[in-house]
Amino acid sequence: MTKTPASAPDQPFSSGSVETGSPAVAPLRLCESSSLEDRGKAFVFDVQLYGDPARAFVLRFDGQVVAYLNRCAHVPTEMDWQHGEFMDGDKAFILCSIHGAAYQPETGRCVAGPCGRGRLMPLSVFEREGAVYWQPDRDIRPAPAASSGAPV
Repeated sequence: MTKTPASAPDQPFSSGSVETGSPAVAPLRLCESSSLEDRGKAFVFDVQLYGDPARAFVLRFDGQVVAYLNRCAHVPTEMDWQHGEFMDGDKAFILCSIHGAAYQPETGRCVAGPCGRGRLMPLSVFEREGAVYWQPDRDIRPAPAASSGAPV
């Protein structure tokens, strides 16, 4: 497994294993960096998780972009209470609108509620030249008709 050095800020970090027999997918441009206000509304986009349709989101928290599959660790349901709205009232935690599970935005780790020791499934994202990009991996791939992302 190859990890990107911390000194290369333009490159995404991938913690997944290398997949053989499958073509690499170029990073996809998701949105303008300026469209993500700190602790504000997320950008939601369609993906495929193990070949099945799913949604993911990217948001900015304390200056850093983070992205997760839009699926609660407690019950596999979408979490936003309105489209792109994931943060609790104090803008401190990602909150599942169904059962109130709370997650640390920086790590996706469950900190309260019925999600126990679960965590959100992260996606590899990075910023470059004023835009936010997602690097698909072997498990979470672009949706076939994804109009929200464009290859780099």
